[in-house]
Amino acid sequence: MNRTYRKDNILFRLLIILFVLAISISYTSIKTNTNILEVFSHRKELPIYSVETEEKKIAISFDAAWGDDYTLGILDILDRYNIKSSFFLVGFWVDKHPEHVKEIYKRGHDVGNHSTNHPYMTKLSDEEIVKELNITGEKIEKLINEKPILFRPPFGDYDDRVINLCRENGYYVIQWDVDSLDWKELGVQPVVDRVTRNVKNGSIVLFHNNAKYVLDFLPIIIEKLQAEGFEIVPISELIYKDNFYIDNTGRQKLNE
Repeated sequence: MNRTYRKDNILFRLLIILFVLAISISYTSIKTNTNILEVFSHRKELPIYSVETEEKKIAISFDAAWGDDYTLGILDILDRYNIKSSFFLVGFWVDKHPEHVKEIYKRGHDVGNHSTNHPYMTKLSDEEIVKELNITGEKIEKLINEKPILFRPPFGDYDDRVINLCRENGYYVIQWDVDSLDWKELGVQPVVDRVTRNVKNGSIVLFHNNAKYVLDFLPIIIEKLQAEGFEIVPISELIYKDNFYIDNTGRQKLNE
């Protein structure tokens, strides 16, 4: 009786060890094979943080929500260096400054959608998300006779649902891979250093139209980037419109 028990106990332990080894080997195989891993894991939807390109092209962008002191000055600087950029506008900013919306477009810059009320988009219902997109999109279209195709979520807040609803409504969702942190008002040089040290081919840089030192740091940054051989283009020209995928870092790449 004891011998039979011992044999069964040993056999049971061996089976446990073999089972654990099988699980470990399978897990290792899955970790090293991204195609297999994707079968077992949910693929997170991501916005475009940057673009894979061999060309030395980058985009600079400005979010506009709670001020307008420097918008025309920014436009004049961009004109001086013959640069086109991208502006993401909140609905209540559009209401307050319709002539500047027209001026941004007139000077050849992207006019993007930045929501209607600047909410955390992930906290809204599907209907509310679509409403945030459509109200501002329609306001912009009435002013410039062109529907915006770029959307930047306020606070950089998104999830799969937000991304998918934006795509269904005709928007490319845009983030950034270089944050100037200009809103911290740390002075000119910290912004210059942060941007110029971190850009790479395909980068998207985040600025704000009413940052305190924007008229001072913007010309310095542009001159440094141009001296390094970078061409600054609007986001609408930097991104791929179709036949692309976005990797797990948010970098947009062409399908091979």
